[in-house]
Amino acid sequence: MINKLIEKIQKTNAPIVVGLDPMMNYIPKHIQEAAFKEFGETLEGAAEAVWQYNKGIVDATCDLIPAVKPQIAMYEQFGIPGLMAYKRTVDYCKSKDLVVIGDIKRGDIGSTSAAYAVGHLGKVQVGSKTYAGFDEDFATVNPYLGSDGVKPFIEVCKEEKKGIFVLVKTSNPSSGEFQDRIIEGRPLYEWVGEMVAKWGEDHMGDSYSYVGAVVGATYPEMGKVLRKLMPKTFILVPGYGAQGGKGKDLVHFFNEDGLGAIVNSSRGIIAAYKQEKYAQFGEEGYADAARQAVKDMIADISGALENRQEA
Repeated sequence: MINKLIEKIQKTNAPIVVGLDPMMNYIPKHIQEAAFKEFGETLEGAAEAVWQYNKGIVDATCDLIPAVKPQIAMYEQFGIPGLMAYKRTVDYCKSKDLVVIGDIKRGDIGSTSAAYAVGHLGKVQVGSKTYAGFDEDFATVNPYLGSDGVKPFIEVCKEEKKGIFVLVKTSNPSSGEFQDRIIEGRPLYEWVGEMVAKWGEDHMGDSYSYVGAVVGATYPEMGKVLRKLMPKTFILVPGYGAQGGKGKDLVHFFNEDGLGAIVNSSRGIIAAYKQEKYAQFGEEGYADAARQAVKDMIADISGALENRQEA
């Protein structure tokens, strides 16, 4: 799957992923009203609004982008109907040939971690049959329980030729409370980065590992260090746009081949119509606003990478 992701990035010339992280206050009133008219102001109604909202964004952007990243918490808040909307979104994105990164941030031990891995990336045995549960292409994994929590995912990835992105240095302001702690003279995130590179050696694609890393756009200098520690690791970069990251901050996350990273933007794209820059699209044109925001993001990152190469 890492080979497919790279192929789609090269085809679209867009090393970006759209985060499908729906909140009710992002969803235009006409979508909410239509969903509530059919299902009432219920969890089912909210889930229907989420699904219709996602579908509009995917339809408007799928020809421009290689991948999407639905954040499962935004669906879980609506209970079982929300999870059904999550699964519907995953399946629809795959029908559009988009790579799906399930942002699930799972991390447990032993059989529990294996069950998470099977549920999201593998196949579960039911009598004489097997079924894929959520069936994403990649999943995000929290490594802070150690190898016990990560290796079950890697085993499933080997069977299914799928991948993971391991949290190394996250984009949130308080990440340094633990991740920046100095352990034997080096910050903890560097130790984690080295482990990610080591885990990835056993599960390689053509040029990059199926075991990727999450490194926030809000810490470009740390990204530069981690890029050198993990040369064969694909980096998922959250924190672009709404959290402050810009194209020029991101060039060090990429290798000299122009690959090695994929940059996420969530509300900066899916709620673009709320920004003054895209206000002319209005609520009804929320999907068109998202499409324009994708184009602008591609131009920003591509321009920054070109400038680096010229320099």
